[in-house]
Amino acid sequence: MNWSEQIEALCRQLDEHYVFPEVASEITSVLQKRLAEGAYTDISQDEAFAAAVTADLQSINGDKHLRLEYSVEEVPEHDPFDMDLYTQEVMLSGYGFARVERLAGNIGYLDTTMFHAPQLAGERAVAVMTLLADTDVLLFDVRRNGGGSPGMVALLCTYLFHYGVPATQLNSIYNRASGVTKQSWTLPYAPGPRFGPDKPIYVLTSSETFSGAEALSYDLQTRGRAVLVGERTGGGANPGTRYRVGPHLKSSVPSGMAINPVTGTNWEGVGVVPDIALPAEQAFDHAYKLALQHVLTLGDRGYRRVVAEEARTTLAAL
Repeated sequence: MNWSEQIEALCRQLDEHYVFPEVASEITSVLQKRLAEGAYTDISQDEAFAAAVTADLQSINGDKHLRLEYSVEEVPEHDPFDMDLYTQEVMLSGYGFARVERLAGNIGYLDTTMFHAPQLAGERAVAVMTLLADTDVLLFDVRRNGGGSPGMVALLCTYLFHYGVPATQLNSIYNRASGVTKQSWTLPYAPGPRFGPDKPIYVLTSSETFSGAEALSYDLQTRGRAVLVGERTGGGANPGTRYRVGPHLKSSVPSGMAINPVTGTNWEGVGVVPDIALPAEQAFDHAYKLALQHVLTLGDRGYRRVVAEEARTTLAAL
């Protein structure tokens, strides 16, 4: 099958939008060479073509956000964003918060699947962080979180750092089209009580932790605010946009680049390296044990007696 039209469209999108223009030229040369060699000729299905091209797109610098994606539904010529539909999808996903709980021993646990924009999920984020504010340790689970809004990352982190002035810079994102680097900081105000800047946080990671979830992990790790437990993350730090390539094909082309204020770099292609490396399925139990051990250092008299007993009993059972 002749895929020249799709390759040409993809090359134009890379030249116009990819955050690294020099790398875009290298990648377009690879795609054009592969097309001329007949690398895609025997491929007849869109899904298989997307997988083959994605491998070639990532062959130069390993950018995990740079992809050709297959869509079951037809991709419209001009993709009108349906805010009502998106709002319903966010609502039915629990606004990205799969589980929030006070575990035995006064340990807070937050399981997330996506960081949706604060305009839609902000009230739920405030409710979640209010519930967790008085726990002694926080287990922040991003093992199945695919990313999302930098604004939500900033909102959640506001509850985990020193509140007010001075604020904490979390990240910056450079945008090729505008040439502007936009900084992300903890917020000057957020409703409700805070977990605070001093209590322990364990972030649970996996190889599926990606993009905005990696940003939160990296922000907390580089600021010394959390211990990461689990697997090296997926390695996607360059945000971008999707463009139509064909009726059932769309590209994901990064037009921005994350820049951490502490390291001056990011986790693109390499992932965020955990402080305690374990298979993802073991991360919760290990972090929970560490959290319970910390709780037992806080005392067992007076109002702490019941919590300490919970911690001892639970720790003995793990």
